[in-house]
Amino acid sequence: MKIIILGTAYPYRGGLSAFNERLARQFQNEGHDVEIVTFTLQYPDFLFPGKTQYSDEPAPQDLKITRAMNSVNPFSWMKVGRMIRKAQPDLLIIKFWIPLMAPCLGTIARIAKRNGKTRVVSVLDNVIPHEKRPLDKLLVRYFINSIDRFVAMSDSVLNDIRLFTTDKPAQLSPHPLYDNFGTLQDKTQARNKLNLATDKTTLLFFGFIRDYKGLDLLMQAFADKRIDKSKVQLIVAGEFYNNSEKYTQLEKELHMEGLIEWRTNFIPDTEVATYFSAADLIVQPYKSATQSGVTQIAYHFNKPMLVTNVGGLAEIVPNGKVGYVTDVDAKAIADALVDFCNKDNPDCFAKGIEEEKKKYDWSRMTAAITK
Repeated sequence: MKIIILGTAYPYRGGLSAFNERLARQFQNEGHDVEIVTFTLQYPDFLFPGKTQYSDEPAPQDLKITRAMNSVNPFSWMKVGRMIRKAQPDLLIIKFWIPLMAPCLGTIARIAKRNGKTRVVSVLDNVIPHEKRPLDKLLVRYFINSIDRFVAMSDSVLNDIRLFTTDKPAQLSPHPLYDNFGTLQDKTQARNKLNLATDKTTLLFFGFIRDYKGLDLLMQAFADKRIDKSKVQLIVAGEFYNNSEKYTQLEKELHMEGLIEWRTNFIPDTEVATYFSAADLIVQPYKSATQSGVTQIAYHFNKPMLVTNVGGLAEIVPNGKVGYVTDVDAKAIADALVDFCNKDNPDCFAKGIEEEKKKYDWSRMTAAITK
């Protein structure tokens, strides 16, 4: 087939780009003709909470990426819609993650499929966003009405689709492994690269720091006196997308100054393997969620996880098999951390991880979209 993927890609950074680029490679490996159409402007600077939207890594040489969309310019939407309509792809795939993008992506989809040939499938990160704003439902409905078919990556998102449409086909296909960040490194060498203690049980909180991700709960849990800080270390690796003062103040209140390793710059793709290789347990104490790309990086690097029982996380991380599922509560998170840190073998979940990760091959996602 001739396939166009509409959404974030290089030179933009982060999980959305990683997903679309990895999806494109999988379709290419299966023999399809693939192009990614991405943004000339994704977020106006005043709407972007991080330091920069752009990657400083080399452009991928194996992908065709065309920059054409301006997310806030309707003339751009019409131009891109006409461009795709004229190109007549068999399939237009749109990764949807936030209502702000609904007017842009929904308008392009409407125009593109007027050629009578192109079918439009959306892979949905979220339908209802974690951080709600006025007009969200109106914008989401506009986008949903422009799409022919849906692939949801968790049951919670699949259920949310039905709040907006009951007749359009939709199916579940879990978030595939992020296997594009390199290979597992020697744990001691990885910790040396990061200037971390090599003899401590190492907990990793990874990714953009936003309020719904529950870092405050993790900090409260890590302050539990049952956790011996001389034997356990916590790394927080990711850029603040909310005010960092909240966490600085909490650190003081918990008397934990100097006990958390803060690595709060954006972690480039080339360093992801080092952080995950250094860790013993990946901790995701989210207050709300649908699914998470971090779990799929953890699976790739064979790392056990602690997640909270929100959204689709418990679907992806079977409790007791590949890690822990806890309530959204600092005491419950602390109980699980204490249990893990007291285990004689930090690799005790390895067999379960190897078995469970087989479910998340990229060929399953492309098969779901094709179907």
